[in-house]
Amino acid sequence: MQNGHTHIVLGLGATGLSVVRYLVSQGIKPLVMDTRRTPPGASELANEFHDIELICGGFDCRGLVQATQIIVSPGIALDTPEVRAVLDMGIEVIGDIELFARAVAHRKPCVIGITGSNGKSTVTTLVRDMLVHGGKKAVMGGNIGVPALDLLHADVDYYVLELSSFQLETTSSLNCIAATCLNISEDHMDRYSDINAYREAKLRLYQQTRFLMFNGDDALTEPFEPMNQNTFSLSVPEHDEWGVADGKVFHGSSQIMALDDISLIGSHNHANVIAAMALVDACDIDKQVMIDIAKDFKGLSHRCELVAEKNGVLYINDSKATNVGATVAAIEGFNDHLGDIYLIVGGDGKDADFAPLIPALNKVSQVIALGKDGDKLAALKEGAIKVNTMSEAVNVATAEAMSGDIVMLSPACASLDMYANFMARGDDFIQCVEQITDGQS
Repeated sequence: MQNGHTHIVLGLGATGLSVVRYLVSQGIKPLVMDTRRTPPGASELANEFHDIELICGGFDCRGLVQATQIIVSPGIALDTPEVRAVLDMGIEVIGDIELFARAVAHRKPCVIGITGSNGKSTVTTLVRDMLVHGGKKAVMGGNIGVPALDLLHADVDYYVLELSSFQLETTSSLNCIAATCLNISEDHMDRYSDINAYREAKLRLYQQTRFLMFNGDDALTEPFEPMNQNTFSLSVPEHDEWGVADGKVFHGSSQIMALDDISLIGSHNHANVIAAMALVDACDIDKQVMIDIAKDFKGLSHRCELVAEKNGVLYINDSKATNVGATVAAIEGFNDHLGDIYLIVGGDGKDADFAPLIPALNKVSQVIALGKDGDKLAALKEGAIKVNTMSEAVNVATAEAMSGDIVMLSPACASLDMYANFMARGDDFIQCVEQITDGQS
């Protein structure tokens, strides 16, 4: 190891690579460390930067204590012993989003920040699409798609950033023109001591925006102190709020569109659309532009995605529902559905409390559980069925479901106990559904 690196990148992967690219572009030669023996992005780092040193298998404290700035990837907790040690020494520890914030600090506010437990990617994409359709140059990234620092080369009017709680822990100067926390429910309880600690990480965004839009139906998203704020909700709006009345979206007293004209399914997705409208309104986007996108937007893969209708049964892939709150939202999104719901759940619950699922499961006809925490989930509803594979789960649901019913994969858990990621889990569900033959029951 060379001596005297002023900047050290902890954690490689896509985010770490973006940090290296940015630092090199600023004339800084960083040192990279990763606890993994063969971290993702190692070959790309070697190909792009022959002279950047990568230390694998752990964090070398001898190098860390010599640095003036350490940039940590979101997956590395601040209470990691080596990170905590350098923080105690007064060495600056930040993340890639803070680097991005400092890089655009000279501009007038041009960032729209979006966080929350669920719906972030959908709202981020809707906002980007509405801005582009409204004639603005806009790109999206952060916790979705392209790392924020890799967006800096783009000639744009707005950066739309999806932001995780992990990213916000190390961000303090993101000067947003508008921002939101869509909702808060238990997630990542294997990293946070309780939901209040998780909430505090999320709401760090509020002190970094000119205008705040929070969820009027979710008290946990309310700011700790009043600020330049407004609300979106599925409730009747008051004053200048965004909400719903008589089956229509309203901004204050102004009618925007009918809920039935929104292409996304589920009331939770209607809330996502309203949140996106409220955010782009802060950027002076015409209401008709919002309506056009709301009518045409088909949604993202693995997020309450209608994948097929077989023998009159709707099959919905909501594999991205990796926490309890997401599954509750998915179930409640079909409150007006007249048929039965057959729910496939399970995976790695990340130490979450599953009890908040119980009221929502009263609206479900059959629970089919699999994976590491399948037994815990099956215990929440009488008559639940425990299976071992996705194929078995789909076959059980298909045998019971009748025309007009819904079979939905909305796991309430992470996927890593059985799959590489939630996309692979959703793809397995889709493949199983595709194998259903006409008349099969």
